Amino acid sequence: MELVSIEQILLASFLKIEPIDARMLLQHVLNESQVFLSTHPGWRLTSQQILVFNQLVKRRAAGEPVAYLIGERDFYDLTFIVTPAVLIPRPETELLVELALERVPIEQYCRVLDLGTGSGAIAIAIAKHRPLTTVIAVDISIDAIVVASRNAKKIGVTNITIINGSWFDVMAGVKFDLIVSNPPYIAEGDPHLEQGDLRFEPKLALAAEADGLACFREIFVAAPEHLNAGGWLLVEHGYNQDAACRQLMEEVGFIRPFSLPDLAGIMRVSGGQLENNF
Repeated sequence: MELVSIEQILLASFLKIEPIDARMLLQHVLNESQVFLSTHPGWRLTSQQILVFNQLVKRRAAGEPVAYLIGERDFYDLTFIVTPAVLIPRPETELLVELALERVPIEQYCRVLDLGTGSGAIAIAIAKHRPLTTVIAVDISIDAIVVASRNAKKIGVTNITIINGSWFDVMAGVKFDLIVSNPPYIAEGDPHLEQGDLRFEPKLALAAEADGLACFREIFVAAPEHLNAGGWLLVEHGYNQDAACRQLMEEVGFIRPFSLPDLAGIMRVSGGQLENNF
């Protein structure tokens, strides 16, 4: 096999996949940074590196997400292991982390629950930035629990416990100061489930019944008995579900429910607070 340079192999790959994807795949194959690619355009790849890169390009061209191909994704200043067993952490979900951290004082002990943790990105980001806080992360998928546990170990957070279970089923009698969740919220049968990266992500973590609101109803009804007075509930939802989420929260006793947009201007996170009776 004829050896080629970084510049040559990237130019050839641009005909098949997006340049940003090609660069990320090549960084992975070479175990080098973007700066290295830019400053060493004449660097020649080994025959094995060429073979591996071309295979990854072919898979990406067929639609496989880059995060699954390289096995990781950056999220909220951390890098997480991802596999097809979990959703790929997305930038818009960082809003949920930011709003959670605003409600968890850095110098104060709190208890936080993350429902449907997946890769553990939300829970681990909170645990990392609030070391005095105890975080419990729950997921129904054993495979997801394995990934989240690997991420907790990799990132080095020790103030987190990752549990297999369905929503609050394993939380009997336990109360928290904050509950967060990015549950399945795409309506079953939505054509988006067969488009883009979603085709390769676990449907269990994406789709929900009742126009995508089934999981929210289940979470909202049970959340008050698992929150301390004055506690908060924050959820990520779809672009057109903010009004429904606020209404559902109000119906079960949350006061002043609100919604906030992500950087794209799409209403992304809704939240509410239990009345402080003290």
